Amino acid sequence: MEAFYIGIVVVLFLLAISDLVVGVSNDAVNFLNSAVGAKAATFRTILIVAALGIVFGCTFSSGMMEVARKGVFHPEHFYFSEIMLLFLAVMVTDVILLDSFNTLGMPTSTTVSIVFELLGAAVALSVIKVYTDPNALSLGEYINSGKALAIISGILLSVVVAFTVGVVTQYLSRMLFSFDYERKLKYFGSLWGGLSIAAITYFILVKGAKGASFISASMQEQIDNNALTIIAASFAGWTIILQLISWFTKIDVFKLIVLVGTFALAMAFASNDLVNFIGVPLAGLSSYELFKSNGGHGPDAFFMSGLAGQVPTPTALLLLAGVVMTVTLWTSKKARSVIKTSVDLGRQYDGAERFNSYAVSRTLVRNFSKMALFVNDRMPKSWNRWVEKQFDERPFTAKQAHLGADAPAFDMIRAAVTLVVASIVISLGTALKLPLSTTYVTFMVFMGASLADGAWGRESAVYRVSGVLSVIGGWFFTAFSAFTISFIIAGIFYFGGPVAIVLTLIVSGIFLYRSHRYHGKKVEEEAEFEKAVVGGVLSKTEVLDMSIKHLSHILGGVNVVIEETLKGLDKEDLKRLNAAGKKMRKLQKQATQLKYNANKALDKIEMDEIEAGHFYILVVEYLWEMTQHAANIVRPSLDHIDNNHKPMLSVQINELKAINNKLNAYIEKTTKVFEKQNGEEATRLYEEITPVVRLIRSVRKKQIKRIKEHTIGTRNSVLFLNHLSELRNLALFSNRLVKVYLDMIINPEGEEAVDPELEALT
Repeated sequence: MEAFYIGIVVVLFLLAISDLVVGVSNDAVNFLNSAVGAKAATFRTILIVAALGIVFGCTFSSGMMEVARKGVFHPEHFYFSEIMLLFLAVMVTDVILLDSFNTLGMPTSTTVSIVFELLGAAVALSVIKVYTDPNALSLGEYINSGKALAIISGILLSVVVAFTVGVVTQYLSRMLFSFDYERKLKYFGSLWGGLSIAAITYFILVKGAKGASFISASMQEQIDNNALTIIAASFAGWTIILQLISWFTKIDVFKLIVLVGTFALAMAFASNDLVNFIGVPLAGLSSYELFKSNGGHGPDAFFMSGLAGQVPTPTALLLLAGVVMTVTLWTSKKARSVIKTSVDLGRQYDGAERFNSYAVSRTLVRNFSKMALFVNDRMPKSWNRWVEKQFDERPFTAKQAHLGADAPAFDMIRAAVTLVVASIVISLGTALKLPLSTTYVTFMVFMGASLADGAWGRESAVYRVSGVLSVIGGWFFTAFSAFTISFIIAGIFYFGGPVAIVLTLIVSGIFLYRSHRYHGKKVEEEAEFEKAVVGGVLSKTEVLDMSIKHLSHILGGVNVVIEETLKGLDKEDLKRLNAAGKKMRKLQKQATQLKYNANKALDKIEMDEIEAGHFYILVVEYLWEMTQHAANIVRPSLDHIDNNHKPMLSVQINELKAINNKLNAYIEKTTKVFEKQNGEEATRLYEEITPVVRLIRSVRKKQIKRIKEHTIGTRNSVLFLNHLSELRNLALFSNRLVKVYLDMIINPEGEEAVDPELEALT
């Protein structure tokens, strides 16, 4: 039996390593999004600064998390055997849950997840005790429900306060500096920077040093009693230093603020959130040590009253955890996915948006727009003109156009405001002993600053608001799912014993492996797709190369999807049709990204190659249209089979396949013509569309004859005629691709003409 519990302790620490990896991947967004989005330095430099903050923060860690031992439940009422199952259920749940959020690229709170996992597992075991033990206490005596309510109130408080403060501070900062902030740095830069770094310094001392093993109680008391003096001295010192830097160097003050803020938040993350990942395994180790020294009581008879005491964490173990976190920070692709979600929601420019609009987001944007117009109409016109001047984005837009692929998502003002405000809010929350989450605070400050900065314009506001609501919804889902999953797993462990534990660990391992593979494949595909848009100035040849890549990828995918759809329709294979639908949605998303990112490509095209830009716009537009027409084949086919309607006749399937084969051959030739840049072949190919269109007309006549003879039903007829129409549209757009290639690449000086025979055929 002793070996069994040693095994659980070992598994807990193995899970702790996994939890450190997935936890850093999720929480990296807290301290990296501002510096990465503003490109305050190279990504390598930003990671070095953050890594130093993590290592430094580990030495400031306050030891083992109290909530892991006694914050959510009362350990003195649980037996050793129950506590160990509880901790194991919590760690399995935490690794799975955080990894799932990382795979989706969604930031969540590691604090909330661990608290509600502890709560879920504790409630499960408490319910079991209440119903199986006649001497059991009431459920309320096992659970510290006040802690859970405090966390929930902390969620609501941190969301509202952080967002509001972020909006106000960013608005005032932009009013002071405008988007052309460099020329005002010599007047206000050192003062603003001194105040910012003073706030960050106080944040480091209050949030980071509190509870550090090498800081004595008297020293901590001195820090608390002299807080205003520390802030004033720091403000004066940093103001002088920054002014000297401004006079004698070309260092951007705001870059320095952003890097210092990044270090501070990374340090706070390590000192505060580290215990979310290793607190439970350490509690498990302490439980085992207490059990070993209990004097002979069995695991089902020894109460864990000893967990209520203070148990410091060895500094060496904290540093080891810091090393794991630092390595993860450098190597985790999932961390970059989570950062990308946050940066995309706050970027200054619009483009392809990740989130769709919801009714709630549309209503919010509409009402706030009306309120803004109402306020502006009642303000003096001179004031409105001055505000409009301060919020004129043209200096920032000009920098973006000049930098091209190296352009930041937003400027240093917003990055600095986000880090400074987040530091202040977290410091105040800590001083007031409020249960604020670093994730919630930093994310909501970042979103508030984005709103105040005009990043959520009319072109993108509904999508950004939808994204924010999705992330906030994910936070509450974290609490619900953490509680539920941990509750279920704890019950499985209790009733299933060692066999259930082993099976659950195997299933969890398979899940993590598949999740890692899925995310890796997804990242590789996205990276490959993004390579189609190259950096720097684009010439006519490069535009053509980009177009060829798009044609090959999108049209090649369309060919495969339609072929799979017809096979699924023939065999009434719902699984194959669902797979085709999934591939089609992915192609539609990529075509939409190309369409919305076309403006970026145009910015890179040389001024004397405007016709090449026109050509690229048309190619992207036609590809987008073709994915819509292809989707109109896939979706109705899936619905037809899913609703169990009568299958198509074999002759109909053969007719559709014959048309699709001709269309595939035509599309393949189209791609090859673009690659070879042969005008004669392009001219011949342009005329070869006629047999394809005629075949579609011929098949349509046969279908009409079948309708007249009543050999097929209405749903069959509607579906078949729909497929003919969409295949014809795909053929015509393929032909249009050849046409624009002839008119704009091969013969740019000639006049565009419409083929009358082709128009008559359609």
